[in-house]
Amino acid sequence: MAGSSEEAPDYGRGVVITDDWPGYDLNLFTYPQHYYGDLDHVLIPHGIIVDRIERLAKDIMKDIGYCDIMVLCVLKGGYKFCADLVEHLKNISRNSDRFVSMKVDFIRLKSYRNDQSMGEMRIIGGDALSTLAGKNVLIVEDVVGSGRTMKALLSSIEKYKPNMIKVASLLVKRTSRSDGFRPDYAGFEIPNLFVVGYALDYNEYFRDLNHICGINEHGKEKYRV
Repeated sequence: MAGSSEEAPDYGRGVVITDDWPGYDLNLFTYPQHYYGDLDHVLIPHGIIVDRIERLAKDIMKDIGYCDIMVLCVLKGGYKFCADLVEHLKNISRNSDRFVSMKVDFIRLKSYRNDQSMGEMRIIGGDALSTLAGKNVLIVEDVVGSGRTMKALLSSIEKYKPNMIKVASLLVKRTSRSDGFRPDYAGFEIPNLFVVGYALDYNEYFRDLNHICGINEHGKEKYRV
């Protein structure tokens, strides 16, 4: 089944960004002018994100084999990651001897207000989870922090006895609140920072930012609700 509290495969940890990594100077990159003064640094440039996702797709195909896949995208933060990952998976399928059928469904997990977890998880939208019975399910998530939200989702899905569940997360945060859960596939392991960009938001802002960046206190106050 999905995830593990045990030692994960090499690709399960992803690219590790250390706590003392200062990031890149914002002046080295282009980004929307309406966010000038709201960001601290570029943590992961867009090009590195795209290249890492291409490798994740290869790892996923190698690991799960050429079987039909039901992709469950966690909105809203996961939509760009999911779109790019599925495109790479399709390219691998097209260039192989076996065609892999992929269907995509979307759900929302509501758990954040401002930059704080609300400590609870609500599933919004998507087809009935019962349709996942007997399927090979790939959950695509933007960030795994404590792991509690993902564990709650997995618990809801496992009741319907899918054939397989794997979890791919673009980011995994190193946090003291972690319960030990790790996704099967991780793009990057990052410090316990609140980051925005590449569809990750702060109260619905910054989704149009291509890079993954640290938000400063001015930006948090400016867009606080």
